[in-house]
Amino acid sequence: MKTLTKLAATTALGLWGGIASAADDMTLQLKWVTQAQFAGYYVALDKGFYGEEDLNVTIKPGGPDIAPTQVLAGGGADVTVEWMPAALSAREKGLPMVNIAQPFKSSGMMLTCRKDAGIASTDDFKGKTLGVWFFGNEFPFLSWMSQLGIPTEGGADGVTVLKQGFNVDPLLQGQAACVSTMTYNEYWQVIDAGLSPDDLVVFKYEDQGVATLEDGLYVLEDKLSDPAEVDKLTRFVRASMKGWKYAEENPDEAAEIVLDNDASGAQTEMHQKRMMGEIAKLTAGSNGSLDPADFQRTVDSLLAGGSDPVITKQPEGAWTHAITDAALN
Repeated sequence: MKTLTKLAATTALGLWGGIASAADDMTLQLKWVTQAQFAGYYVALDKGFYGEEDLNVTIKPGGPDIAPTQVLAGGGADVTVEWMPAALSAREKGLPMVNIAQPFKSSGMMLTCRKDAGIASTDDFKGKTLGVWFFGNEFPFLSWMSQLGIPTEGGADGVTVLKQGFNVDPLLQGQAACVSTMTYNEYWQVIDAGLSPDDLVVFKYEDQGVATLEDGLYVLEDKLSDPAEVDKLTRFVRASMKGWKYAEENPDEAAEIVLDNDASGAQTEMHQKRMMGEIAKLTAGSNGSLDPADFQRTVDSLLAGGSDPVITKQPEGAWTHAITDAALN
């Protein structure tokens, strides 16, 4: 009986200890499929950085039919990776998204055009068909066209917008003079398909002065009024930025970690290593804290949308340094 009592007490103590030290669950929704664009989070998971912060993090890949803002709104994730134009648009429409960290300092978005379609400068866009991503990704493009004074309803003085799938087929098949690409992904799909850099002209949003912030970390505002949630988010951001800096310094290893986490098996080593090299250029210079000047540049670009701006007023409360200040200092 003494042995049984001792065993029961030991078991209870063990269970209590397990409960006391149980890691906090957290779910991150990615903006797109598993790839090096999100390497920092997979590195943080693989290297145990989240575990060191007493977090049990689940990373949910995105896809063509997944809108991160909707997942966040529906409670399917605690944190989501999203582009700021989509987040600010959602906030103005009533979904109180807040940027808590900004791992990406620069934009990787650009239009890639065929020279043989008669494109040499932005003046040549008129009368052409341009491929544009939607699901929130169209906002920077629409702001850019508005600033250029080019209508997006077609015609000789406007552009015809082709709702582009998440591929570069319209460019390859001659359906569009230009398509949306990222420096780290779709541009290389064009190259791999047989076109050379000499066949193309690219217009980087950064170079055009219309770049908007991409791949920030967002939560719903009510989480920031809960001290326990703030503590979890602080630990999450600290571990995530540790993952990002490790990925920058070890790009090939980071790409391998991404491949290990790709359940689809669709990614290739060459593509992921090349992507990670380009992604490291976009995260370079960021410690995770949002630069207010970058935020204002994004807002100014979105407000300059003419008769149909992405947002109609200066956002209030759309970002906070509370998490990064606690995580990084």
